[in-house]
Amino acid sequence: MGERDLRKLLATLRVYRHPGDYSFTTQSTPPDLAMAIMAFREREGWTSIRLSPDEAPPEGRWAWLEILTQSSLHAVGLTAAISTALTAAGIPCNVVAAANHDHIFVPASDSVSAMAAIMALQTEG
Repeated sequence: MGERDLRKLLATLRVYRHPGDYSFTTQSTPPDLAMAIMAFREREGWTSIRLSPDEAPPEGRWAWLEILTQSSLHAVGLTAAISTALTAAGIPCNVVAAANHDHIFVPASDSVSAMAAIMALQTEG
């Protein structure tokens, strides 16, 4: 079901960094879903997110931060609050909303600062 109230979501905010670094890839054919943690079909082709190969450059490595607080698909403002906090910290983010949790991808080199910026929202809730 998930929580809708933004104040409750922020007050109970928890974030988890999945191990490893991840890369976004694009291709014209469907990706191997066994290797992808996410795949989405866009007009330009398929985008998938998967563990980064060892040879991926630092700028192509993303940390996967999962918001453990279970939010409703009808919740208003949670991803906006998170992206605003990351913007204020100068950290780019890519957001994937799933049925139970939001998933935030930030440059791997910024993961510690990103988690701190997100968790600082908890005191504001």
